[in-house]
Amino acid sequence: MSRHKRPIEDAQGKLGVLLVGLGAVSSTFIAGVELIKKGVGKPIGSLTQLGTIRLGKRTEKRTPHIRDFVPLASLHDLTFGAWDIFPDNAYQAALRAGVVERGLIDVVRSELEAVAPWRAVFDREYVKRLSGPHVKQGATKFELAEQLMADIDAFRSRSGVARTVMVWCGSTESFLRPGPVHSSLANFEAGLRNNDPTIAPSMLYAYAALSRGIPFANGAPNLTVDIPALTELAERNRLPVCGKDFKTGQTLMKTIIAPGLKARMLGLTGWFSTNILGNRDGEVLDEPSSFKTKEESKLSVLDVVLQEELYPELYKGYVHQVNIHYYPPRGDNKEGWDNIDIFGWLGYPMQIKINFLCRDSILAAPLVLDLALFLDLAQRAGMKGIQEWLSFYFKSPQTAPGLYPEHDLFIQLMKLKNTLRHLRGEELITHLGLEYYD
Repeated sequence: MSRHKRPIEDAQGKLGVLLVGLGAVSSTFIAGVELIKKGVGKPIGSLTQLGTIRLGKRTEKRTPHIRDFVPLASLHDLTFGAWDIFPDNAYQAALRAGVVERGLIDVVRSELEAVAPWRAVFDREYVKRLSGPHVKQGATKFELAEQLMADIDAFRSRSGVARTVMVWCGSTESFLRPGPVHSSLANFEAGLRNNDPTIAPSMLYAYAALSRGIPFANGAPNLTVDIPALTELAERNRLPVCGKDFKTGQTLMKTIIAPGLKARMLGLTGWFSTNILGNRDGEVLDEPSSFKTKEESKLSVLDVVLQEELYPELYKGYVHQVNIHYYPPRGDNKEGWDNIDIFGWLGYPMQIKINFLCRDSILAAPLVLDLALFLDLAQRAGMKGIQEWLSFYFKSPQTAPGLYPEHDLFIQLMKLKNTLRHLRGEELITHLGLEYYD
């Protein structure tokens, strides 16, 4: 049965992708896009570039690529801008990060050198392990937000982009709970003018983006765009937002394995996770208040997936521990080690061991690409506010107030693809399949 197709503006003109932080993730993302444009690399890990979507019945054999099914911006139309507390351009940042080998970086050296960061808004109270010279100065946080908006305006004017999106790729900020200043846009703007200490730098970026008509995605576990004040601004300006915390290494494995355990009604007594990481992110997370923010994000996954309240005989009182250790020799090559104590028929115990030697920024870069393209699509489709269909990309998906987030990776993917089908007026896929046998 055909459904009403939602009108979507064409993806004409250049799309500006503004990145907060020009470290390992951002430099790997930009280098990758430029290499792919030249045919030197392939967009492995990107759903928008390699993923397909089934339409209609299985017998119809309609399975186009997602990039052909919905009007996404072309990689050749992407242009980049960034902020960072260090003045290094994207080429220098990529060399320093050491993720992509120098021979490949040199292929796109001129493109990377063209991305020189603007001075960043930075407060060491929120990222205690970092300090950089390339920062903005202002009498109030409102003035700093205005400086970010001036950067945005200058970028748009100089680059000639038709549309813009912003993605937070910066460091994890100290743990913060919502307070009165976050409860409404009026309170928040008053707090900006009064230098309220509970307004984090990431919130200034989100406020600047939304004030300038730019969708915003939060790739870190910070309290940022997931406060009432900024969701109010997103709704008012009819802008899509999403977050938070890119789902890359260990948590990606959890959202693959935990749904499988629950699907087969296997019990869990404990899940011990430890990580060693040597890049700037690892250094930041070595500080307790930043680790607390990350820990909250990583710990929440199992509770929601396993639904202890529905299956107390399987999951009540299980132990879940997460550790992150800064170990400089590893650089960006993170190691995530998991010990999973499970039990089966008659309560007999079993164990699962996982040792995921992953490359943090290699896993994150395609997520930045997909989020930039899907946020742009959402805006052209007139979608506003929280985009829960993009939960697929996050450890702590942002949802409507009072609604628990869906963490099961496979349900998240179904939600994402059904949203695309809905936009194009195609029948939603339930996987019931009885029609083939009736």
